[in-house]
Amino acid sequence: MISTDILIIGAGPTGLFTVFEAGLLKLKCHLIDALPQPGGQCTEIYPKKPIYDIPAYPEILAGDLTEKLLEQCKQFEPGFTLGERAETIEKQEDGTFIVTTNKGTKHQAPVVAIAGGLGSFEPRKPLIPNIANFEDKGVEYIIKDPEIYRDKKVVIAGGGDSALDWSIFLSDVASEVTLIHRRNEFRGHLDSVEKVQELKNLGKINLVTPAEVMGIIGNGHVEGVVVKQSGEELKEFNITCDHFVPLFGLSPKLGPIANWGLEIEKNAIKVNNALDYQTNIPGIFAIGDVNTYPGKLKLILCGFHEATLMCQAAYQIINPGKKYVLKYTTVSGVHGFDGTSKTAPKAVVKKID
Repeated sequence: MISTDILIIGAGPTGLFTVFEAGLLKLKCHLIDALPQPGGQCTEIYPKKPIYDIPAYPEILAGDLTEKLLEQCKQFEPGFTLGERAETIEKQEDGTFIVTTNKGTKHQAPVVAIAGGLGSFEPRKPLIPNIANFEDKGVEYIIKDPEIYRDKKVVIAGGGDSALDWSIFLSDVASEVTLIHRRNEFRGHLDSVEKVQELKNLGKINLVTPAEVMGIIGNGHVEGVVVKQSGEELKEFNITCDHFVPLFGLSPKLGPIANWGLEIEKNAIKVNNALDYQTNIPGIFAIGDVNTYPGKLKLILCGFHEATLMCQAAYQIINPGKKYVLKYTTVSGVHGFDGTSKTAPKAVVKKID
C-alpha cells in the first residue's frame, strides 16, 4: 500500500505543479498516470509543439515545459505510479480513500486530486476508406517529432489551432506544406489565421479551401492524396505528398473515473470553483482540463491557479483546525523534504553617516 497526503491522478502540467504547491505546505504527493512517463499530452502528443501563454516564457516547447515542472517539484520528492490507470476508489471509515489501479497497485490518501487533463483520448479520424492501410506509413494523427517531416512534402487537414500552428511550424521544416480545410473560415486564433495567410502570400504554404481529402494514393506508403474542392464548380485532383496529417482534434473519455459517483457534465467533472475546486464528494478535487464550472477556460495557466487553491483546501482537510499563514516564497524560501532551502537574498543595508 502506497500512502501519501495528496494522491494526484494525472501527471500532466497541472498535476506536476500541484506537487510544488503542496510541497510549500509540507504535504507529500504521489501521482498515478496511465502513460509511461510524466507530462501528459505535452509529452505524449506534442512534445515539440511551442506554447505561447506560459508566464515568463514568450515561447516554450511542451516537452521542455514538462522538464521544467519536473525540475521545480523534484525537491519535494514526489512518488510516481506510471503506466497504470486509476481504476477504483473506496472511502474508508477513517475518511481516507484507497485508489486501486488496473494492475492492482493500491494507494491511500486523505485527499485525491484528479488532474487527468482530457482523460484518455484518441484522435478523430477522417472517413477515408483506405486510411487505415497507411497509418504509420505516412499518415499520422499526432505530430510528436517534426523532424520526420524535414525536407518532405506534407499535407495537413483541419481548421483548428493544431492544424494552423503545425502548418506554420512546418513551413520552415518541410519542403512543401499544404493546408486543406473544408471551409474558407478557420476556427483557430485570429493571429494564427493571419500568419497562415501571410505565409501563403509568401509561397511557403499552399492553402486549399473549401476542400476535403477523399482518398490516399500510395503503394505501402503515402505518395499523394485525392482532394475534392467545392466552389463555383466541383473539382477533384491529386496532390503529391510524403505525409498526410489529419488534425481533427481528440475524442476525450474519462474512463473508469466516470464510474466513481462524481457529478459529470459533458464529459467533465463539476466542481465548486467559488471555493476550492472540490467535487460533490468531499475530499476529492478536480483541477485542470478535467473539470468544469461557469466560465471555465481549458488553459494550462488556469490549471496552475486551480492547483494552488486546491492545495490550500487540502491542507485544512489534512490538518483540521491548524491555521496556515501564507508566506511569499521570496520571503520564506522553498524548503524541500530533504531539508534543503532556497531563499531570496537578504537586502544589503548600507549605513550612511
